[in-house]
Amino acid sequence: MPGSRLTALGHHQPARVLTNADLETMVDTSDEWIRRRTGIVTRHIADGSVADLATEAAAKALATAGLEPGEIGMVIVATCSAIDRCPSIAAQVAGRLGIPAPVCFDLNNACAGFCTALATADHAVQAGAVRHALVIGAEKMSDITDWTDRGTCVLLGDGAGAAVVSAAGTPAVGPVVWGSDPARRHLVRLVDEWQPAFAQDGQSVFRWAAQELPAVAAEACQRAGIATTDLAGVVTHQANLRIIEALTDRLDLREDVVIARDVVDSGNTSAASVPLALSKMVSRGELPSGEPVLLFAFGGGLSWAGQVVGCP
Repeated sequence: MPGSRLTALGHHQPARVLTNADLETMVDTSDEWIRRRTGIVTRHIADGSVADLATEAAAKALATAGLEPGEIGMVIVATCSAIDRCPSIAAQVAGRLGIPAPVCFDLNNACAGFCTALATADHAVQAGAVRHALVIGAEKMSDITDWTDRGTCVLLGDGAGAAVVSAAGTPAVGPVVWGSDPARRHLVRLVDEWQPAFAQDGQSVFRWAAQELPAVAAEACQRAGIATTDLAGVVTHQANLRIIEALTDRLDLREDVVIARDVVDSGNTSAASVPLALSKMVSRGELPSGEPVLLFAFGGGLSWAGQVVGCP
């Protein structure tokens, strides 16, 4: 059976930037407090829809891959913030890009969504169901932000990242490590059925991510047949700079490994954060082509998913 690889990436962020100084005029907070507790300096806020964000990122990935729309057999959009139920965001993206007959669906695994969707596409390629898939993480978190809650409104931003996943004789998407802890599902959640708002127990999430997830992230490397010291890059969910550093500090990494810290400029973009950060790193030439990169995401559910990929 064939394996798969990432052949191209793309990302998109809205032009509007919301700074910590802006938030000081909206809620009882300060730039110093936000930086110390989260590491975030800016985040982007969209005027359009989740479908708009997803389409922009997907179009860039498709163009970079050099594929025609008709060659794409699957479109998956990972999102937890989309208001649309049917047609799916994936179907909307396919229609806008002129992809004629793909299987399309949205996947909600919160912040772990992109890595879950990537594994799903990889499995479809391995099964021979498709040769090329478009996998997108897209979120408009500003739609589900409680702008009166000083503890959460400083965290969230909007954006999208996309990847083209193609069949390859030599696999470059490693086996997925995924799972959840439903007993603690309430720690990160959307509350209120009709007007959902993001809420979390921040301290409990920090302890969970810092103490329990490093072993899971290391397992993704083991399943890929490499050591953590072989990694050229690490892209975790961009939840909070303190969480990223606490998690990666507990992995045995080389000193020259490149660790994504896009949360500083983009905030927490949930399912978009891993592909958004990865696409930026590749576009800046920070990761050598073909080198192993650990993708690892976690969040609401409590869910996690991750795999080692070869850098496109």
